[in-house]
Amino acid sequence: MITREREDYLKTIYKLQQEESPVRTNSIARLLNVEPASVTGIVKRLAQLGYLEHQPYRGVVLTQSGERVALEVIRNHRLIELFLIDSLGYSWDEVHDEAERLEHAVSHQFIERIEIALGNPVIDPHGSPIPTEDGKIAPRTGTRLSELSAGSSGIVSRVSDDDPGLLRYLSSLGIHPGASLDVIEVAPFGGPIQIELGGNLHALGPQAAAEVYVELAS
Repeated sequence: MITREREDYLKTIYKLQQEESPVRTNSIARLLNVEPASVTGIVKRLAQLGYLEHQPYRGVVLTQSGERVALEVIRNHRLIELFLIDSLGYSWDEVHDEAERLEHAVSHQFIERIEIALGNPVIDPHGSPIPTEDGKIAPRTGTRLSELSAGSSGIVSRVSDDDPGLLRYLSSLGIHPGASLDVIEVAPFGGPIQIELGGNLHALGPQAAAEVYVELAS
């Protein structure tokens, strides 16, 4: 039986592995908002249990078993988010925290029935792929809006769901998966990125733009 805390660690490591590998303990501590010293003990225990490989002074990498647990929790989370929006009338900025609480408590049967009731969806409300029951997940798509240059055009493929305030802000601008946008101007030295969306111009700061992913027009 794996605890909720350990599931959270494996899920966090999986997400961080998309950006860095091995994953440093400081990165885990920052994302989970805990002290690095407390991360070390849990990481060592997860390594003993066979869920990850711990490379001293370098970081950690999930094993196949650890990745399977992480993807199961992510699957639960994303299906719950979609269910809360489609069936219970939640807004997309409300569902993350609710799903964080519920993802560890639901049964396999409950998740299977949600999936069937929703018509076997493949992406969550924020555009991220939903892992399958057998632990497969589609590759992430899109380039960060903050990395695009002036003249780029595309469709928003996904947005980060970690910050409800950011989601409300993006929603007020009409930025959501499926929205088309054009990059008009990128100010130098970390300045704002001006985009056109739905006939309106918006200036987006680089921090917010880094949480928006765009599938470029071919």
